[in-house]
Amino acid sequence: MAEESPARSSQLRKDPVTNRWVIFSPARAKRPSDFKSKFPQNPNPNQQQCPFCIGHEHECAPEIFRLPPDSPDWKIRVIQNLYPALSREIPDRPSVPNPDSDLGSAPWGRVLDGFGFHDVVIEAPVHSVQLSDLSPREIGEVVLAYRRRIEHIASCDSIRYVQVFKNHGASAGASMSHSHSQILALPVAPPAVSTRLGSMKEYFDKTGKCSICELHSEDILIDASSHFTSIVPFAATFPFEIWIIPRDHSPHFHEIDSEKVVDFGGLLKLMLRKLSLQLNNPPFNFMIQTSPLHVNDSEKPYSHWFLQIVPQLTGVGGFEIGTGCYINPVFPEDAAKVLREVNVSF
Repeated sequence: MAEESPARSSQLRKDPVTNRWVIFSPARAKRPSDFKSKFPQNPNPNQQQCPFCIGHEHECAPEIFRLPPDSPDWKIRVIQNLYPALSREIPDRPSVPNPDSDLGSAPWGRVLDGFGFHDVVIEAPVHSVQLSDLSPREIGEVVLAYRRRIEHIASCDSIRYVQVFKNHGASAGASMSHSHSQILALPVAPPAVSTRLGSMKEYFDKTGKCSICELHSEDILIDASSHFTSIVPFAATFPFEIWIIPRDHSPHFHEIDSEKVVDFGGLLKLMLRKLSLQLNNPPFNFMIQTSPLHVNDSEKPYSHWFLQIVPQLTGVGGFEIGTGCYINPVFPEDAAKVLREVNVSF
């Protein structure tokens, strides 16, 4: 590896995408190349009792679809979450209240029925196989399963936003070690999404450009493929945070072209392998940051989806909770440099 970057002074940066201030304080940590995960990995190592494994389908919540269809030798299953955060049963009333109207108001805040969808995507039939073990084409098939399910959900008029996410490792929130991800569809656009779109609109109004299309600095670039780039964002909230960004401007993840999913799968595999090798297979979360399902034509020029990967290396304390401002001990340029230099073969 090349020499470490010279010592830096603390710095505050504001992200034009998330509208969040981040304090970069390298004095609070060791060298960027020395970061390693020390968290326990496996929430339930006993695969004989795992309902996600092939042959245990009867132990799961109802299936939505599988790939290949109707095959006992399935590769991917999409099922309902056995413990859903929201109810998929439409309330016994003419319609779900519009979150922008006064219906459902209470003296202390707003109230809506807990309607929505909460699904699980089982990414492989074998317990020991993780997402990063799959080939780029197989990861692309998982991505297509996400897209297909979002297209199903989008037909429900009451749903405003669909969040695809993955928790890997017990400390990242995974209750099952069998490789899986989740899809949660909401009747509202969450505050972080509204804030992100508002910040992107502000940048567009000032510059006439999409803030994510502009993220092409060589200092924060990790790698690139034909259709996607991977970066450590300029004001990364977390150490070794990674964004995978479509080169072509696109507001919605579920618009991804079937021919591009293998390219996307290859870059996602590469990033997960780099994180695993450099950081000792850390717990991580990834989130597909997309636009609300129904955006108008005026919003499309500054709306641009991306996948965010956050390795769980540091805790969140009272300062972060109280202020919404995070402290990151690793400058993005240093994290990107370390990750660029990790050699991966597959």
